[in-house]
Amino acid sequence: MKVAVPKETKEKECRVAVTPDIVESLSKQGFECLVQKDAGLLSYFEDEKYIKAGAKIVADSKDLYSQADVILKVNAPTADEIAFMRKDAVLISFMHAGMNPELVKACANQGISAFSMDAIPRISRAQKMDVLSSQANLAGYKAVIIGAAALGKIFPMLMTAAGTIKPSKVVIMGAGVAGLQAIATAKRLGAIVEVSDIRPETKEQVESLGGRFIELKSDDSVKLEGGYVKNVSEEFLKAQQELVGKHIREADLVITTALIPGRKAPTLVTEDMVKNMRMGSVIVDMAVEQGGNCVLSENNKTVVKHGVTIIGESNLPSLLPLNASELYAKNISTFLLHLADKDGFKWEMDEEITKGSLIVHQGSILNT
Repeated sequence: MKVAVPKETKEKECRVAVTPDIVESLSKQGFECLVQKDAGLLSYFEDEKYIKAGAKIVADSKDLYSQADVILKVNAPTADEIAFMRKDAVLISFMHAGMNPELVKACANQGISAFSMDAIPRISRAQKMDVLSSQANLAGYKAVIIGAAALGKIFPMLMTAAGTIKPSKVVIMGAGVAGLQAIATAKRLGAIVEVSDIRPETKEQVESLGGRFIELKSDDSVKLEGGYVKNVSEEFLKAQQELVGKHIREADLVITTALIPGRKAPTLVTEDMVKNMRMGSVIVDMAVEQGGNCVLSENNKTVVKHGVTIIGESNLPSLLPLNASELYAKNISTFLLHLADKDGFKWEMDEEITKGSLIVHQGSILNT
């Protein structure tokens, strides 16, 4: 079976879906690996490394797609890329199907099958395939680093002959994978860390990392599914904003991580809250690509509003392309080997991981 790894075309994307180490592993298991020329260059993997690992380098993307039985990508393909795929080919990539109905329809019209990496069920058996966690982990780390770089003061308390510098205060909104890594990173740098999350069960995790939990009583409007918040009422969000607003006023750095799968990110930081922040403070909005948790954030831009620097970097893992590619490649290869071997796909349609992640099957739409 021929596995193809195209060069990512999305703007500011530096990751690659498969690394030379994974090519070597797949080759040993009987897969034939085709890699587009310079696909790994922005992740610091040269073509020579892929060739040494057993891959064949293909210069033209159309030629690559036309040969492939399986296409392994990071980002969802463009309409042109889908048009290059052979009927009955299999695509594995991020798809965010609920927000991309035209993409799903294009895959169906092309007669291919498509698995979405972001739809893999978050169950214990699928932990090694959990690309959302592996990439969010890196994003949480990087959010603190870029926030600290934009801040005009240091994180730790510093006692000098000239006086004592107070530690920075960091407020993190959301204690999922990204938020927990942000807590750990900010604490390692010496900051005081306060954390807000509407799931009361995260309190223990926050405190185990040295963070202070901002506790807000939950209500019946909060709906959880698969570890994610699926729905909250406007009244609850307003109460959360009022409570957290008091902490944000005193913060040097605010990091927001709240996402609702398939929906616009909830608004957690209003313009009035930004106006009340200290001059020179910083917000890193990790939800900016889905509309943002801060009303003033702008996608892929750093702006200054009311004296506050607001960073809207939509692809934080891509800023760490070496590690992000290594982890993604392990996730996607584990997923591929769960679904198939060198002779083809198993198509176990009732198996939980297959059922949850298979969006289109041989031209028929199954999940959105």
